[in-house]
Amino acid sequence: MNILVTGANGFIGKNLVIGLKQQTDFNVFRFDLENSFQELAAILPEVDLVFHLAGVNRPQTEDEFRSGNVDFTAQVCNQLIEIGRSVPFVLSSSVQAAFDNPYGISKRQAEEVVKNYAEKQGARVVIYRLKNLFGKWCRPNYNSVVATFCHNIARDLPVPISDPERKIELIYIDDVVQHFQNEICVTDTGGVQYREVEPVYRTNLGSLVELICSFRQMRQTLVTPDIEDAFTVKLYATYSSHLETDSFAYDLLQKRDPRGVLAEFIKAPAFGQIFLSRTAPGITRGNHYHHTKVEKFLVIEGEAIIRFRGLDNNQTIEYPVRGEDFRVVDIPPGYTHSIENVGASELITLFWANQIFDNSRPDTFALPVMDKKNGMD
Repeated sequence: MNILVTGANGFIGKNLVIGLKQQTDFNVFRFDLENSFQELAAILPEVDLVFHLAGVNRPQTEDEFRSGNVDFTAQVCNQLIEIGRSVPFVLSSSVQAAFDNPYGISKRQAEEVVKNYAEKQGARVVIYRLKNLFGKWCRPNYNSVVATFCHNIARDLPVPISDPERKIELIYIDDVVQHFQNEICVTDTGGVQYREVEPVYRTNLGSLVELICSFRQMRQTLVTPDIEDAFTVKLYATYSSHLETDSFAYDLLQKRDPRGVLAEFIKAPAFGQIFLSRTAPGITRGNHYHHTKVEKFLVIEGEAIIRFRGLDNNQTIEYPVRGEDFRVVDIPPGYTHSIENVGASELITLFWANQIFDNSRPDTFALPVMDKKNGMD
Protein backbone atom coordinates (compact mmCIF):
# COMPACT_ATOMS: atom_id res chain seq x y z
CA MET A 1 0.00 0.00 0.00
CA ASN A 2 1.24 3.49 -0.91
CA ILE A 3 0.52 6.06 1.79
CA LEU A 4 1.01 9.82 1.53
CA VAL A 5 1.74 11.76 4.70
CA THR A 6 1.67 15.54 4.34
CA GLY A 7 3.35 17.52 7.09
CA ALA A 8 5.67 14.54 7.47
CA ASN A 9 8.31 16.54 9.34
CA GLY A 10 5.89 17.91 11.91
CA PHE A 11 5.14 16.59 15.36
CA ILE A 12 2.38 14.19 14.35
CA GLY A 13 3.99 13.42 11.00
CA LYS A 14 7.32 12.25 12.43
CA ASN A 15 5.61 9.88 14.84
CA LEU A 16 3.20 8.54 12.24
CA VAL A 17 5.87 7.99 9.58
CA ILE A 18 8.04 6.01 11.98
CA GLY A 19 5.01 3.97 13.05
CA LEU A 20 4.15 3.18 9.44
CA LYS A 21 7.72 2.29 8.53
CA GLN A 22 7.77 -0.33 11.28
CA GLN A 23 5.39 -2.30 9.04
CA THR A 24 6.84 -3.61 5.79
CA ASP A 25 3.51 -3.60 3.95
CA PHE A 26 3.53 0.17 3.50
CA ASN A 27 5.41 2.44 1.15
CA VAL A 28 5.33 5.91 2.70
CA PHE A 29 5.53 9.08 0.61
CA ARG A 30 6.59 12.03 2.76
CA PHE A 31 5.60 15.56 1.80
CA ASP A 32 6.56 18.75 3.63
CA LEU A 33 7.67 22.33 3.04
CA GLU A 34 10.85 21.37 1.22
CA ASN A 35 8.86 19.45 -1.41
CA SER A 36 7.38 21.01 -4.54
CA PHE A 37 3.84 20.89 -5.84
CA GLN A 38 5.22 19.13 -8.92
CA GLU A 39 6.41 16.33 -6.65
CA LEU A 40 2.96 16.20 -5.06
CA ALA A 41 1.32 15.92 -8.48
CA ALA A 42 3.60 13.00 -9.33
CA ILE A 43 2.80 11.21 -6.07
CA LEU A 44 -1.01 11.46 -6.01
CA PRO A 45 -1.70 9.03 -8.89
CA GLU A 46 0.16 6.35 -6.92
CA VAL A 47 -1.26 6.73 -3.42
CA ASP A 48 -3.87 4.46 -1.82
CA LEU A 49 -4.41 6.57 1.31
CA VAL A 50 -3.72 10.16 2.36
CA PHE A 51 -2.94 11.35 5.88
CA HIS A 52 -3.23 15.12 5.58
CA LEU A 53 -1.39 16.48 8.61
CA ALA A 54 0.14 19.62 7.10
CA GLY A 55 -1.11 22.90 8.53
CA VAL A 56 -0.28 26.18 10.20
CA ASN A 57 -1.11 27.10 13.78
CA ARG A 58 1.46 29.78 14.66
CA PRO A 59 1.74 32.02 11.57
CA GLN A 60 3.42 35.39 11.31
CA THR A 61 0.25 36.80 9.74
CA GLU A 62 -3.36 35.61 9.82
CA ASP A 63 -3.32 35.21 6.02
CA GLU A 64 -1.10 32.15 6.52
CA PHE A 65 -3.99 30.37 8.23
CA ARG A 66 -5.83 30.51 4.93
CA SER A 67 -2.91 29.51 2.73
CA GLY A 68 -1.54 26.80 5.03
CA ASN A 69 -4.75 25.21 6.26
CA VAL A 70 -7.34 25.82 3.55
CA ASP A 71 -5.61 26.49 0.23
CA PHE A 72 -3.11 23.65 0.52
CA THR A 73 -5.86 21.21 1.51
CA ALA A 74 -7.84 22.38 -1.52
CA GLN A 75 -4.82 21.85 -3.76
CA VAL A 76 -4.43 18.24 -2.67
CA CYS A 77 -8.15 17.49 -2.99
CA ASN A 78 -8.53 19.30 -6.33
CA GLN A 79 -5.63 17.36 -7.84
CA LEU A 80 -7.24 14.09 -6.74
CA ILE A 81 -10.50 15.22 -8.31
CA GLU A 82 -8.75 16.24 -11.55
CA ILE A 83 -7.15 12.83 -12.00
CA GLY A 84 -10.40 11.09 -11.09
CA ARG A 85 -9.20 9.36 -7.95
CA SER A 86 -11.27 8.36 -4.91
CA VAL A 87 -8.58 7.88 -2.29
CA PRO A 88 -9.42 7.49 1.43
CA PHE A 89 -8.46 10.74 3.14
CA VAL A 90 -7.69 11.29 6.85
CA LEU A 91 -7.63 14.94 7.92
CA SER A 92 -5.93 16.16 11.08
CA SER A 93 -8.20 18.97 12.28
CA SER A 94 -8.57 20.60 15.69
CA VAL A 95 -11.15 21.12 18.41
CA GLN A 96 -10.59 24.81 17.63
CA ALA A 97 -12.65 24.25 14.47
CA ALA A 98 -15.71 24.67 16.68
CA PHE A 99 -14.71 28.26 17.50
CA ASP A 100 -14.66 31.48 15.52
CA ASN A 101 -11.02 32.45 16.02
CA PRO A 102 -8.86 32.76 12.89
CA TYR A 103 -7.19 29.39 13.40
CA GLY A 104 -10.46 27.62 14.16
CA ILE A 105 -12.16 29.15 11.13
CA SER A 106 -9.35 27.99 8.84
CA LYS A 107 -9.53 24.43 10.20
CA ARG A 108 -13.30 24.38 9.76
CA GLN A 109 -12.93 25.58 6.18
CA ALA A 110 -10.37 22.85 5.53
CA GLU A 111 -12.94 20.34 6.77
CA GLU A 112 -15.43 21.71 4.25
CA VAL A 113 -12.87 21.23 1.48
CA VAL A 114 -12.42 17.53 2.24
CA LYS A 115 -16.18 17.06 2.63
CA ASN A 116 -16.58 18.46 -0.87
CA TYR A 117 -13.92 16.02 -2.12
CA ALA A 118 -15.80 13.13 -0.48
CA GLU A 119 -19.07 14.18 -2.09
CA LYS A 120 -17.63 14.61 -5.59
CA GLN A 121 -15.49 11.47 -5.61
CA GLY A 122 -17.47 9.20 -3.35
CA ALA A 123 -14.35 8.90 -1.22
CA ARG A 124 -14.08 7.90 2.41
CA VAL A 125 -13.04 10.90 4.50
CA VAL A 126 -12.24 10.78 8.21
CA ILE A 127 -11.83 14.02 10.19
CA TYR A 128 -10.10 14.02 13.57
CA ARG A 129 -10.67 17.11 15.68
CA LEU A 130 -7.63 16.71 17.89
CA LYS A 131 -7.35 18.07 21.40
CA ASN A 132 -4.15 19.35 23.04
CA LEU A 133 -1.37 16.95 22.10
CA PHE A 134 1.71 15.85 24.00
CA GLY A 135 4.53 13.41 23.38
CA LYS A 136 8.07 13.10 22.06
CA TRP A 137 9.25 15.58 19.39
CA CYS A 138 6.59 18.15 20.19
CA ARG A 139 8.00 21.67 19.90
CA PRO A 140 8.08 23.87 23.00
CA ASN A 141 6.74 27.40 22.76
CA TYR A 142 4.90 26.42 19.61
CA ASN A 143 2.10 23.87 19.58
CA SER A 144 1.92 22.24 23.01
CA VAL A 145 1.74 23.63 26.52
CA VAL A 146 3.05 20.29 27.79
CA ALA A 147 6.13 20.55 25.58
CA THR A 148 6.77 24.08 26.85
CA PHE A 149 6.43 23.02 30.48
CA CYS A 150 8.66 19.95 30.00
CA HIS A 151 11.32 21.96 28.15
CA ASN A 152 11.44 24.70 30.78
CA ILE A 153 11.33 22.47 33.85
CA ALA A 154 14.06 20.20 32.44
CA ARG A 155 16.27 23.30 32.21
CA ASP A 156 15.25 24.96 35.49
CA LEU A 157 13.56 27.77 33.55
CA PRO A 158 10.50 29.55 34.97
CA VAL A 159 7.04 28.24 34.11
CA PRO A 160 4.66 31.18 34.47
CA ILE A 161 0.97 30.21 34.63
CA SER A 162 -1.68 32.85 35.19
CA ASP A 163 -4.42 30.44 36.30
CA PRO A 164 -3.30 27.18 37.94
CA GLU A 165 -6.93 25.98 38.08
CA ARG A 166 -7.47 26.27 34.34
CA LYS A 167 -8.72 22.93 33.01
CA ILE A 168 -7.01 21.24 30.07
CA GLU A 169 -7.78 18.13 28.01
CA LEU A 170 -4.84 16.20 26.61
CA ILE A 171 -4.26 13.34 24.19
CA TYR A 172 -1.02 11.41 23.71
CA ILE A 173 0.81 11.14 20.41
CA ASP A 174 1.10 7.33 20.45
CA ASP A 175 -2.67 7.09 20.87
CA VAL A 176 -3.14 9.41 17.89
CA VAL A 177 -0.78 7.30 15.77
CA GLN A 178 -2.63 4.13 16.77
CA HIS A 179 -5.98 5.65 15.76
CA PHE A 180 -4.55 6.76 12.44
CA GLN A 181 -3.02 3.36 11.76
CA ASN A 182 -6.39 1.75 12.50
CA GLU A 183 -7.84 3.74 9.60
CA ILE A 184 -5.69 1.76 7.17
CA CYS A 185 -7.69 -1.39 7.85
CA VAL A 186 -11.14 0.23 7.58
CA THR A 187 -13.04 -1.04 4.54
CA ASP A 188 -15.94 1.45 4.59
CA THR A 189 -16.73 3.02 1.26
CA GLY A 190 -17.55 6.72 0.74
CA GLY A 191 -18.80 9.23 3.26
CA VAL A 192 -17.52 11.59 5.94
CA GLN A 193 -16.92 10.56 9.54
CA TYR A 194 -15.74 12.56 12.53
CA ARG A 195 -13.66 10.69 15.06
CA GLU A 196 -12.01 11.48 18.40
CA VAL A 197 -8.84 10.07 19.88
CA GLU A 198 -9.14 8.30 23.20
CA PRO A 199 -8.22 8.24 25.99
CA VAL A 200 -8.53 11.90 26.90
CA TYR A 201 -6.65 13.02 30.02
CA ARG A 202 -8.14 15.86 32.04
CA THR A 203 -6.15 17.93 34.51
CA ASN A 204 -5.40 21.56 35.34
CA LEU A 205 -2.30 23.62 34.68
CA GLY A 206 -1.21 23.71 38.31
CA SER A 207 -1.37 19.94 38.73
CA LEU A 208 0.37 19.47 35.38
CA VAL A 209 3.32 21.63 36.41
CA GLU A 210 3.52 19.96 39.84
CA LEU A 211 3.69 16.51 38.29
CA ILE A 212 6.36 17.47 35.75
CA CYS A 213 8.39 19.13 38.53
CA SER A 214 8.31 15.82 40.42
CA PHE A 215 10.01 14.21 37.42
CA ARG A 216 12.78 16.79 37.61
CA GLN A 217 13.15 16.23 41.37
CA MET A 218 13.44 12.46 40.93
CA ARG A 219 17.20 12.76 40.56
CA GLN A 220 17.33 13.99 44.15
CA THR A 221 14.37 12.14 45.72
CA LEU A 222 14.90 8.95 43.67
CA VAL A 223 11.12 8.47 43.86
CA THR A 224 9.84 7.04 40.57
CA PRO A 225 6.63 8.23 38.89
CA ASP A 226 3.44 6.27 39.48
CA ILE A 227 3.77 3.69 36.70
CA GLU A 228 0.29 2.33 37.43
CA ASP A 229 -1.20 5.57 36.11
CA ALA A 230 -1.24 5.70 32.30
CA PHE A 231 -1.21 9.51 32.10
CA THR A 232 1.81 9.75 34.42
CA VAL A 233 3.70 7.17 32.36
CA LYS A 234 3.03 9.05 29.12
CA LEU A 235 3.83 12.43 30.64
CA TYR A 236 7.10 11.14 32.10
CA ALA A 237 8.08 9.78 28.68
CA THR A 238 7.36 13.21 27.22
CA TYR A 239 9.41 14.97 29.90
CA SER A 240 12.34 12.59 29.36
CA SER A 241 12.29 13.34 25.62
CA HIS A 242 12.92 17.01 26.45
CA LEU A 243 16.10 16.42 28.47
CA GLU A 244 19.16 18.15 27.11
CA THR A 245 21.44 15.67 25.37
CA ASP A 246 24.36 16.55 27.62
CA SER A 247 22.37 15.88 30.81
CA PHE A 248 21.10 12.34 30.36
CA ALA A 249 23.54 11.08 33.02
CA TYR A 250 23.61 11.95 36.72
CA ASP A 251 25.46 10.73 39.79
CA LEU A 252 23.97 8.90 42.73
CA LEU A 253 24.75 9.93 46.30
CA GLN A 254 27.38 7.51 47.58
CA LYS A 255 27.72 6.61 51.26
CA ARG A 256 31.28 5.47 52.01
CA ASP A 257 32.69 3.77 55.07
CA PRO A 258 35.50 1.24 55.71
CA ARG A 259 33.31 -1.58 54.37
CA GLY A 260 32.94 0.02 50.93
CA VAL A 261 30.26 2.09 49.17
CA LEU A 262 26.46 2.02 49.16
CA ALA A 263 24.08 4.04 46.99
CA GLU A 264 20.30 4.16 46.65
CA PHE A 265 19.06 3.94 43.05
CA ILE A 266 15.26 4.26 42.79
CA LYS A 267 12.30 4.01 45.14
CA ALA A 268 8.51 4.22 45.17
CA PRO A 269 5.90 3.76 47.92
CA ALA A 270 4.16 0.94 46.03
CA PHE A 271 7.41 -0.72 44.97
CA GLY A 272 9.98 -0.24 47.72
CA GLN A 273 13.52 0.64 46.77
CA ILE A 274 16.60 -0.61 44.92
CA PHE A 275 20.12 0.09 46.12
CA LEU A 276 23.56 -1.32 45.44
CA SER A 277 26.88 -1.69 47.19
CA ARG A 278 30.56 -2.33 46.67
CA THR A 279 32.11 -4.33 49.50
CA ALA A 280 35.82 -4.88 50.12
CA PRO A 281 37.24 -8.44 50.47
CA GLY A 282 36.73 -10.01 53.89
CA ILE A 283 34.02 -7.52 54.87
CA THR A 284 30.57 -8.53 56.13
CA ARG A 285 27.44 -6.38 55.73
CA GLY A 286 24.10 -6.76 57.45
CA ASN A 287 23.86 -8.63 60.74
CA HIS A 288 20.35 -7.38 61.33
CA TYR A 289 16.76 -8.56 61.00
CA HIS A 290 13.35 -7.21 60.01
CA HIS A 291 9.80 -7.88 61.19
CA THR A 292 7.94 -6.97 57.99
CA LYS A 293 10.49 -5.75 55.48
CA VAL A 294 11.41 -8.27 52.78
CA GLU A 295 14.57 -8.01 50.68
CA LYS A 296 16.24 -9.71 47.72
CA PHE A 297 20.01 -9.88 47.25
CA LEU A 298 21.65 -10.32 43.85
CA VAL A 299 25.44 -10.52 43.65
CA ILE A 300 26.53 -8.96 40.35
CA GLU A 301 30.27 -9.45 40.68
CA GLY A 302 32.45 -11.35 43.13
CA GLU A 303 31.85 -14.20 45.61
CA ALA A 304 29.90 -14.10 48.85
CA ILE A 305 28.21 -16.17 51.51
CA ILE A 306 24.76 -15.03 52.63
CA ARG A 307 23.99 -16.32 56.12
CA PHE A 308 20.71 -16.56 58.04
CA ARG A 309 19.71 -17.42 61.57
CA GLY A 310 16.07 -17.82 62.52
CA LEU A 311 15.08 -15.74 65.53
CA ASP A 312 12.67 -18.42 66.72
CA ASN A 313 14.93 -21.48 66.46
CA ASN A 314 18.58 -20.29 66.15
CA GLN A 315 18.99 -22.46 63.04
CA THR A 316 21.81 -21.17 60.79
CA ILE A 317 21.63 -21.37 56.98
CA GLU A 318 24.30 -20.47 54.40
CA TYR A 319 23.98 -19.68 50.68
CA PRO A 320 27.20 -19.30 48.65
CA VAL A 321 26.66 -16.99 45.64
CA ARG A 322 28.75 -15.78 42.70
CA GLY A 323 28.27 -12.91 40.31
CA GLU A 324 28.39 -15.08 37.20
CA ASP A 325 25.41 -17.14 38.41
CA PHE A 326 22.85 -14.29 38.65
CA ARG A 327 21.27 -16.09 41.60
CA VAL A 328 18.73 -14.17 43.69
CA VAL A 329 18.43 -14.86 47.42
CA ASP A 330 15.24 -13.93 49.27
CA ILE A 331 15.63 -12.38 52.72
CA PRO A 332 12.46 -13.19 54.72
CA PRO A 333 11.52 -11.35 57.93
CA GLY A 334 12.35 -13.08 61.21
CA TYR A 335 15.90 -14.02 60.18
CA THR A 336 18.95 -12.08 61.14
CA HIS A 337 21.13 -12.11 58.04
CA SER A 338 24.48 -11.02 56.63
CA ILE A 339 26.48 -11.08 53.41
CA GLU A 340 30.26 -11.67 53.54
CA ASN A 341 32.68 -11.03 50.70
CA VAL A 342 34.69 -14.26 50.59
CA GLY A 343 36.40 -13.53 47.28
CA ALA A 344 39.70 -11.89 46.47
CA SER A 345 38.11 -8.90 44.70
CA GLU A 346 35.44 -6.31 45.36
CA LEU A 347 31.89 -7.61 45.82
CA ILE A 348 29.11 -5.78 43.92
CA THR A 349 25.57 -6.48 45.11
CA LEU A 350 22.14 -5.28 44.02
CA PHE A 351 19.49 -5.09 46.74
CA TRP A 352 15.72 -4.70 46.62
CA ALA A 353 13.56 -3.95 49.66
CA ASN A 354 9.77 -3.90 49.59
CA GLN A 355 9.68 -0.79 51.77
CA ILE A 356 11.33 2.59 51.46
CA PHE A 357 13.66 3.08 54.41
CA ASP A 358 12.01 5.26 57.04
CA ASN A 359 14.28 6.65 59.77
CA SER A 360 11.33 7.01 62.14
CA ARG A 361 10.34 3.35 61.67
CA PRO A 362 13.34 1.58 60.18
CA ASP A 363 12.24 -2.03 60.89
CA THR A 364 15.95 -2.87 60.99
CA PHE A 365 17.40 -4.30 64.22
CA ALA A 366 21.07 -5.19 64.76
CA LEU A 367 21.82 -8.81 65.68
CA PRO A 368 24.91 -10.85 64.66
CA VAL A 369 24.11 -13.99 62.71
CA MET A 370 26.91 -16.00 64.32
CA ASP A 371 26.09 -15.03 67.95
CA LYS A 372 23.52 -17.70 68.72
CA LYS A 373 23.19 -16.79 72.38
CA ASN A 374 21.18 -13.73 71.29
CA GLY A 375 18.43 -15.80 69.68
CA MET A 376 14.88 -15.79 71.06
CA ASP A 377 15.50 -19.13 72.79
